[in-house]
Formats: sequence, structure tokens, C-alpha cells
Amino acid sequence: MVVSRIQMFVQVVKSGSFAAAARALGLSSPAVSKQVQALEEHLGVKLLYRTTRQVSLTEEGAVYFERVEKAIDDLSEAEQMVQELKACPTGKLKVNAPMAFGTKYLAEPIAAFGQAYPDVELEVDFDDRWVDVIGEGFDVVVRIGALKDSSLVARKLADCPLLLCIAPSLLEQIGPIETVEQLSTVPALLYNKHGLSEDWHYVDPDGKPGSIKMKKAFASNSAAMQLAACKAGLGVTVLPIFAVIDALEAGELVPLLSGYRTTPERGIYAVFPQNRHLSTRVRLFVDWLAQASPDFSWDCDADKLGL
Repeated sequence: MVVSRIQMFVQVVKSGSFAAAARALGLSSPAVSKQVQALEEHLGVKLLYRTTRQVSLTEEGAVYFERVEKAIDDLSEAEQMVQELKACPTGKLKVNAPMAFGTKYLAEPIAAFGQAYPDVELEVDFDDRWVDVIGEGFDVVVRIGALKDSSLVARKLADCPLLLCIAPSLLEQIGPIETVEQLSTVPALLYNKHGLSEDWHYVDPDGKPGSIKMKKAFASNSAAMQLAACKAGLGVTVLPIFAVIDALEAGELVPLLSGYRTTPERGIYAVFPQNRHLSTRVRLFVDWLAQASPDFSWDCDADKLGL
């Protein structure tokens, strides 16, 4: 409130009258006069000599005006700078995303963001390890999974179901798989990072949850390696839809047990530290990823495949 009264006082001095200041501020003359009077009472001094047509500074008012005019100008400049930063953000932006997903789906959107905001210093890390967002100084991390409660903020970009798949050549060799129980006898290709077990957890077509222990024949910390091994007919595997959608469309893999869903359900999230004042570059980058998420094409492709 004091700052707004000072701003009114400065405008009155610059305008030469309360009426002119009121017009400039979009207020009534009595309202401006009342606020300047309240400022004088707050300071305990008279700042202005008033006549019916104009105002002039007292000695104290002249000293005060000389100091506060610059302060008000500095405030206005600071506001203008902040507004400009919103449109032209600057500074370092450290980003992490899983290797396969980042390479295929985020490389172009992130490059486009860098082109749109050239003053942002991007540092992009595509890596499958589970990074410490705060400890390692990441501004935004893209994570795929079922998120746990944390002090981080998460914005969902897309759903990301995990699919149980097999190569047609292996399916022809072992015969149709029509029940979950049959999976216990089929070689399985497992992902061995982030503490994942050999159990496949699912919900059946009736909504009943269940799980079965897979017969581990091959393990890898790379979705690309799992995919290659599955296409080679080494076993069944469970992979994110973005990793297998091209192989499914090409007929190199086929989905198993239609109507069953892997649980817990996964999503793709932009995760960032919880700050009271979110930096403009982080906000713009997360918005940019959200705008790019419709380009994740597996939703319509999955419908076509009957998944």
C-alpha cells in the first residue's frame, strides 16, 4: 500500500496537479488526494503545498521526491525486465530423459525449443538411470512409470502402457498362448533396472488383478536390447508401447493376451522441483513438452492394432 501511495505522489508531482495525476492513473482526484494525504500522515511531514489549480513541493517534499522518484523508476524497470524475461527466458536448463524415449520422441521438440529460445543454455542428458533430480541439479526430468509421492511436481504428458509381446516365429514354434499360466513355461526377456522383479503383474479382462512369475531366459538394462532379442524369437517380453509400436505395425511382433493390462499403469511425466516461484524457462519448457505430447503417435496406432 505504501508503494502505491508513493507512486501516486510521484505522479502528482510530475503531472503538476491532482486532477492531471488522476487522469494518468485512471482514478478520481479525491482518491489520489486521499492516498497522498495518508502518505504524509505516515511520514509525519507535509510533502505538498496545495492550491485549487496546482501543487508544489515543500522542502521535505522536494528531498523525498528526489529519492523516491528513482526508486519508483527502478521498480518499473524491474517489472519491465521480468516481463521481457517471460518472453525471452535466459539461463541454464538441465534436462534428463530415458535414452530410447528421449532419442525417438524428445530430440526434435527439445531442439525446436532451443531454436525458439536461443538464450536458454540447454544441457540434455538421455540416460536410463534413475537420477536424483534435486541432488544432481536437474531442472526437468522426464520419467516413465507409476510415480510415487514425493516433494517433486509432476505433469503428465501421456499414458504409456506396457505390452506383452512375442515374435510370430516363436509363437508358431510353441503354439497359441491363451492363458496367463502358460507364460510360466515360455522363455522371458526381462528388464533388470530399477529393481523390477521377474513377476508380471496384470489386470484381467474382468478387472481382476493377478501376477505370474516369468521364466527368465535373458535380461538387459536396455529396452532396445530387449526388443531386438524379442524380434529374434528368444522369448516373450514386456515393453513400453513406444518401444514396440513400430515392430507391431510391421508384423515383427504380435501382442499376447488381448484384454489384459500390465499394472501398475504407467504414464510419461515431466517432473521438476517444487519451488514457490517457478522459473520462466522451466515453465515454458514443460509447456513445450505438453504441446509436443500429441505427437506421441501410439494412441491412435494402438487402436488400429486392437490393443
